[in-house]
Amino acid sequence: MSNTQVAAQANGMTLGELMHSPAVVGKLNEVWNNPQMANSFMSSVISVANGNPQLRRADPMSIIGASMVAATMQLQVIPTLGQCYIVPYGSKAQFQVGYLGLLQLCQRSGQFKKILAAPVHEGEYVSGDEFNEDYVFDKKQKTSDKIIGYMAKFELLNGFTKVAYWEVERVKAHATKFSQAFRSGYNSPWKSDFDAMAMKTVLKSILKFAPKSIEMQNAVTFDQAVVQVNSSDIQDLDIDAFAPEYVDNLESQKTDAIAAAAAEAAKNATAKKEDKKEDKK
Repeated sequence: MSNTQVAAQANGMTLGELMHSPAVVGKLNEVWNNPQMANSFMSSVISVANGNPQLRRADPMSIIGASMVAATMQLQVIPTLGQCYIVPYGSKAQFQVGYLGLLQLCQRSGQFKKILAAPVHEGEYVSGDEFNEDYVFDKKQKTSDKIIGYMAKFELLNGFTKVAYWEVERVKAHATKFSQAFRSGYNSPWKSDFDAMAMKTVLKSILKFAPKSIEMQNAVTFDQAVVQVNSSDIQDLDIDAFAPEYVDNLESQKTDAIAAAAAEAAKNATAKKEDKKEDKK
C-alpha cells in the first residue's frame, strides 16, 4: 500500500474506498446539499488522514465516524480552520470540536445576541469577582504579550449573561485532569493550538447554562470521542445511529459513570420496594 493511502482497513477497504462508497457519498451529498462541497469535504478528510502517520494506521471506520459527525454539523476538518479535528488516539481516531466550530454552532442557533472568548494578556485583567461574575478587562492596560488567562462571555437574546475567566494554570490543570492526550503529550490540538483549546474549554464551561440547539448538543456529546458507526456495512450513517466511545475525555467518562450508578441505584431501590410489597402480601 502506498503512503498516500490509509494503511488500516475495514472489511478489506481503505479509507479512500470507504469515502467513495455509495453510502458515504450519498450521506455527504445529503448533509451538504451541494455535490461540490461534499466532494471538497471528502478530499479534505482523505488529505488530513494521509497527512498524519498515526491516522494512516488508525481504524478507517473511526475516521468515517468522526468525519460524518463533522459533516452533519457542516464543520470543516482542515486543522488550520479550527472548526473541528480528526485526532489519532491509539489505533482509532476521535472527533474534537474546535473553538471556532463551537462558536459557529452557537451563532447558527439564533439564541445568542453576543458570544466571544479571548486570551487575556498581562495588564489587561483589572479586577474580578468569580462569584458575582463581575470582571473588568482593559486592553489599553496591556503590558506584554504574555497570556495570563482566558475569558469567555455570552449574552442571550433575552438578556441573560454569563461570563468566566480562567487563569492559564487552571486551564492546564483541567486539561491534565480530563485529557490523556494532554497529559501524555500526544500530537493533538492541545499541543498544536493551545490557545484555541483553552478558549474552547472556558467557553464550554459557561455554555452549560445556555439553551442548546441539536447541533450544539451533538458537538458536546461527541467531543473527544471515538464515534462508533453501528453498522458493519456502513449503510446507516445517521448521527442518531452513532455511539460515542470516550477514550480520552475523562470528564465525560465520569459523567457517564455517575449516571450509570444513579440508574443502577434507582433500579435497586425499585426492586426493594417491589420485594416489600410482595412480603406484605
